[in-house]
Amino acid sequence: MALLKDLLAQRAALDQQISETKERERADAINKVKSLMSEYGLTLADLNSRPAKAAKTTTKVAAKYRNQATGETWSGRGLQPKWLKAAIAGGAKLDDFHV
Repeated sequence: MALLKDLLAQRAALDQQISETKERERADAINKVKSLMSEYGLTLADLNSRPAKAAKTTTKVAAKYRNQATGETWSGRGLQPKWLKAAIAGGAKLDDFHV
């Protein structure tokens, strides 16, 4: 069975190996990136620029329900608006507001 001192020494050695390997792999990655940048003529500005996003085309949904008193509308999608909930709670029917 290993003693605590032995395990701590092994841990310290592993931490050192991890640190060295991390630094070496990081340096290799930096060299690869620099090589690719020079090969393709890229600059830091090229890396920081973002490609243009495609414009989303959204269409407005036609209103299906209208409050005649206030002119408020609801498309029938999502949660019911407060004005419609209140009217239904007051005894009105959903069909009463249909456009």
